[in-house]
Amino acid sequence: MASSSLPPSVPSQTAAAARFARIPSSVSLKSTSSSFKIPHGQQQQGQLENLHLVSLSKQGKLKEARDFLKQMDEAGVLVNPHSYESLLEACGKMASLSDGKLIHRRLGNPSRYLENCVLKMYCACESFRDAEKLFDEMLEKDVASWGILISGYSEKGRLKEAFRLCTRMIELGIGLNSTVFTNLLKSLSDPSVLEIGEQLHSLVIRTGLSTNVSVITAISNMYVKCRQLERAKLVFDQMVETNAVAWTGLMMGYTRAGKQKDALALFIRMLKEGVEMDQFVFSITLKACSGLKYLNLGRQIHGYIVKLGLESDVSVGTPVVDLYIKCSCFDSARRAFKRISEPNDASWSAIITGYCQIDYNMGAQAHADAIKRGLVSYVHGESAMITFYSKCGRLDYANQAFESIDEPDTVAWTAIICGHAYHGNASEALKLFRRMQSSTARPNEVTFIGVLTACSHSGLVTEAKLYLESMSREYGVDPTIDHYDCMVDAYARAGLLQEAYELVTNMPFEPDAMSWKCLLGGCWIHRNLELGEIAAENLLQLDPDDTAGYILMFNLYGSHGKWDEAARVRSVMGARKLKKELSCSWITVKGKVHRFVVGDKHHPRTDDIYRKLKELNGSVTDVESVHLTEEDVSFGLPERKQLLMEHSERLAVAFGLISVPNNVPIVIFKNLRACKHCHDFAKDVSMVTGRRITIRDSCRFHHFHLGKCSCDDYW
Repeated sequence: MASSSLPPSVPSQTAAAARFARIPSSVSLKSTSSSFKIPHGQQQQGQLENLHLVSLSKQGKLKEARDFLKQMDEAGVLVNPHSYESLLEACGKMASLSDGKLIHRRLGNPSRYLENCVLKMYCACESFRDAEKLFDEMLEKDVASWGILISGYSEKGRLKEAFRLCTRMIELGIGLNSTVFTNLLKSLSDPSVLEIGEQLHSLVIRTGLSTNVSVITAISNMYVKCRQLERAKLVFDQMVETNAVAWTGLMMGYTRAGKQKDALALFIRMLKEGVEMDQFVFSITLKACSGLKYLNLGRQIHGYIVKLGLESDVSVGTPVVDLYIKCSCFDSARRAFKRISEPNDASWSAIITGYCQIDYNMGAQAHADAIKRGLVSYVHGESAMITFYSKCGRLDYANQAFESIDEPDTVAWTAIICGHAYHGNASEALKLFRRMQSSTARPNEVTFIGVLTACSHSGLVTEAKLYLESMSREYGVDPTIDHYDCMVDAYARAGLLQEAYELVTNMPFEPDAMSWKCLLGGCWIHRNLELGEIAAENLLQLDPDDTAGYILMFNLYGSHGKWDEAARVRSVMGARKLKKELSCSWITVKGKVHRFVVGDKHHPRTDDIYRKLKELNGSVTDVESVHLTEEDVSFGLPERKQLLMEHSERLAVAFGLISVPNNVPIVIFKNLRACKHCHDFAKDVSMVTGRRITIRDSCRFHHFHLGKCSCDDYW
């Protein structure tokens, strides 16, 4: 058997590669051909021919490679080991088992290294029967041989077979090396395999590999993927030497769990310890800043990126744009976008979303320009347009954009499903999902967020439960805590508060702030003080600066007449210097954004607006029996009735009625959740005036027409 050392590199490979581009793919090696003759000495070496064969392999041109092999055989030119390696690698990447077997048959009595290449090819093609057969026939297996087969099984999620081989290795006295451990740990990607991960961690310690950077990094990342962030942090802190993968893995875990502050704390540590940072680190950090709307910190990080010369990199530039969009700094977003050397679909989607927020026509023009100039792909461009129109409240245009796509991909299907979900059109969202199931596109994590949101916002609890349970079993999509939070929300909105509480405490993830906030929201809707106190306590332990948690508890205590407790909540807010975000509504008319706050009297047409409002207030719902709501917390109770008459969305509706043509829908955006009274007001106005009114609050879209809302009063 030949040695297991790597095959010798082709002599003068750099110089030959420079000449290689001149070789046409149609070159013939037939000895009878007058167009090509093998130079003297080339019959033995075949340097250029082998380079050409490698090139065909790397381009995935396996048919041409087969034909060229025949010509080489006829000309007596030998195929060197490096060419065989490239061919086998190409067969694996393209899952071309038939070509792979053909190459295997040609090898005859290969070296151990080439046998390992064949083994890797069979694993990549998922032909494990052939892989096992070859493995058993190998006279001299090395640790690499074991590792290839174990990795092949583990990468495909076949953990039982992978660990069977590990057990055989141990029984034969063959030590598991760092590569085997790393590949096994990488395959453990959800809480259901946590126990296996713990056993591997123990075995790593016993085998003396607990100081190996790659192995310990894989252990830390395994705990992150299994939602065991405290244990991941413990392993991370005990590492003698860390690398960028370990830092970013833990940061990603914190970000996905909604613990952006912890992710930013790690970033600060990286700065202090002088850890070398790459684009991925900045991308995660900027996403954390976006989630928290930490504009000042984000600006500082952006400045650091500029100093490093990374602002033109799309993987960094896009999160910068997204940060400024989320913080409503549109000029900064535009400037950051212009500095990206090659904007991709995500970059265009981010900037178009920003334009959408300030000017509907400008967003459409920017998107059309991107597609015309070929700067964004057609399908992804249309997907961004679907999202854009959905966010603008024009679901009719979003539908047109979707139906114009001949073969929608996963992104397009997800965009239209999520659009209908957030507009409260559950039946249409689920109908679209069933259409998607009949197509070639496969749903992903985001698709199911849309599906579960549709169910949650429409009271379809049973359907939501079935979809959650089917994710992994039928679609191979592992549920995340975000999906479980959607289920908690579905239970809570429907008044199934005990079921919601049991899911929060028993789900396979550590509950995050959103888990408890969903439960608390349901407790407020259904006036359950006992569970509300439990939810609020847990929520404020995880996020003591969450203003919504305090406001909901103030409202809940107030609804039960417990004003002393409510006063204590206000006192804690004051001590923490927390203030409820001021309610603001805005409407775009003729390209100009008009903003209103509660009791606003600064608009140029204030007199006309209040005159219209007085007219409307005389013909719609009485306000005497209205319950205390979120928007009333910031104001004294004696003034409450008058303030209810002047809520921001009421002013925006009144302005829309006197400014928007009768045949055009009135579209209003609001930064907080709509209160019940203003929701009823909008319904009544749509009945009295016959106008279509759309209000997008912080949770969803509400479409009002002829006295009814698309949410069916379920929000």
